[in-house]
Amino acid sequence: MKIVLCCLVLFTLLSCSEKQAYYTLEDFGKVEKIDTHIHVSTDRDVFVEQAKRDNFKLLNIVVDFTKGREFVEEEFAYRLDQKTRHPESFEMATAFSIKEWDDPNWLNQTLDWLKRNIDEGALAVKVWKNVGMVFKDSTGQLVMVDNPKLDTIFKFLTERKIPVIGHLGEPKNCWLPLEEMSVNNDRVYFEEHPQYHMHKHPELPTYEDQIAARDRMLEKHPELIFVGAHMGSLEWSVDELAKRLDKFPNMSIDLAARIGQVFYQTIEDREKVREFFIKYQDRILYATDLSDGGKDDPNKLIREMHDAWILDWQFFVTDDIMTSDRVNNEFRGLKLPREVVDKIYNGNARKWLKMFPGE
Repeated sequence: MKIVLCCLVLFTLLSCSEKQAYYTLEDFGKVEKIDTHIHVSTDRDVFVEQAKRDNFKLLNIVVDFTKGREFVEEEFAYRLDQKTRHPESFEMATAFSIKEWDDPNWLNQTLDWLKRNIDEGALAVKVWKNVGMVFKDSTGQLVMVDNPKLDTIFKFLTERKIPVIGHLGEPKNCWLPLEEMSVNNDRVYFEEHPQYHMHKHPELPTYEDQIAARDRMLEKHPELIFVGAHMGSLEWSVDELAKRLDKFPNMSIDLAARIGQVFYQTIEDREKVREFFIKYQDRILYATDLSDGGKDDPNKLIREMHDAWILDWQFFVTDDIMTSDRVNNEFRGLKLPREVVDKIYNGNARKWLKMFPGE
């Protein structure tokens, strides 16, 4: 009888220890989380209402689509409106227009714009892939991110300790034929956006050119706080990511729109991926790239948001056998320790982006 009781006590202690060390799927709604990469360009509140139901706070990011200064100003106005009405849920990151690059006043006007945005509460500045992949100056040359003209902006942001969120380059799949791409969502995206499918544009810089330009920029500005959006465009290899994180101590990454690449690598070598997340637990920010432009059916948007968030949570906190339409094989969740999950989903956003400093 004593042996049975001892076994029961030991089993209970082990069960309690397991619960303390790891989250479960049922903990999803109980844990405060931050999605550090979303785009809400509307005055409706569908997005934030669902975020509150799923216990998420948000970083709402402006993107420069090379449509000009007025477009960026309009996009920032949406972010400011959402933050003003929902300060407990939203922080915001701004961007600057590159379309007026050849205007002699571009640099001063851009600095003035960024100063005003920062004063209004912008925590970070987004640099998009049009730098390096789309925009050409008056001489017909692509403007790369290590262009000396951008150094003044990066120096200003370094001095102000304002992070840059850099979507520079694209997934390595972008330079491959559709049938050779590693994840299905890339295949769909580049089939729908052939202008960004670099396999079709061999006259433009290579994948390696894009990464090298980003790395040269970081070498020139070692104190710049840099968040590599979309896993720093090194989504295909945690080994390559580790090299950059080791080389650039002020660099972190977000996971926006690249979780499929993590699934893919998990299929290949789960333990390597899990070890990466544990080793670099202070350098990884949870993010999705979810968006609301005010036109989608609200019920469809709500389902997509919740489904994306709950799937990712399951992947990170359990070791369940899982499936996703992004990949063609089953994979097993990483079951990361609770303290690692807390950093990825909350602490690192506060550390790297200084989100919600008053809390």
